[in-house]
Amino acid sequence: MTRITSWKTGIIIVVVFIFLSGCVSEPVSQKNTISLTSSPSGAEVYLDNQYRGTTPVTITDVMTGAHTLEYRHAGYKSWSANITVASGSSNYYAALTPLAAQQSQEITQTITSAPQQAVVSVQAGKKMMVIGDSNLFSGRASGTNTVLMTLYGPGKYANGVALVQQNVNGLGTWSYTWNPGSAVQAGSYTMIVSDPWKTTQDRAEFTVIGGGLVSISPSSFAAGSGDSITFSGQCTTGAQNVVLGLYGPGLFSNGKEFGPVSVTADKSWKFTITLDATMPTGVYTMYVYDVPKTASSSTQFTIGFAS
Repeated sequence: MTRITSWKTGIIIVVVFIFLSGCVSEPVSQKNTISLTSSPSGAEVYLDNQYRGTTPVTITDVMTGAHTLEYRHAGYKSWSANITVASGSSNYYAALTPLAAQQSQEITQTITSAPQQAVVSVQAGKKMMVIGDSNLFSGRASGTNTVLMTLYGPGKYANGVALVQQNVNGLGTWSYTWNPGSAVQAGSYTMIVSDPWKTTQDRAEFTVIGGGLVSISPSSFAAGSGDSITFSGQCTTGAQNVVLGLYGPGLFSNGKEFGPVSVTADKSWKFTITLDATMPTGVYTMYVYDVPKTASSSTQFTIGFAS
């Protein structure tokens, strides 16, 4: 009887163990949503050292658990923190500190009085730069060990952004490379450089182009010898001029360039060509490029027969 009882008890233990084992499973990692905002907006967001967009931004594939979060914004001190993402949706906000405030504190601590005569100068390495490029600024300074650099332009630079307080070397020269990447708008910019007490300053103006389109259309798609065709269009890249190139049969097989043609304040341009008897019958293509060729477009017309 004792053996039978022991045998039954053993079976019950095995069944209970199997049941409990079936109830235990590995936890399933869950993807959650986090919404990120900042003051000011437009800050670059890095989650676990990977770029995930600019604020305001919503990220929908974040795993539950610990992560690193960082905000970066030109002219502001970087903000970073270790966060723990819970299941569902979470919101994170950062108030960024302007570098100018930090620089002001440093100046107050290290300088007690302004020199009698401070002189600074600045020049831009590129008078025209394409979105994605960098620009080297350099100059001379006397009567000060540092220069303050503030950039004015479209978008977030409308009210000026303090970029850096740059050191002056022993030869009285300084240099700084501005590398905004693609997070910049086309337009006209002014770099203001001053001594820390802002008793003297100099400026360098330059243009950023790119990120737009160039269009072209002819006044007629068919013409004959002696006729005139007017080409016109829009240029939204920020360039001040466009250049046209005509390709076709005979002498035009290698192309002939026209321009530069000015872009007006409303971003339009216009150019008229008069056809002469030396131009053979055939199909011609007119190309248009902004200067320095960040965008292009083309159109076709015929000479000597109907389109």
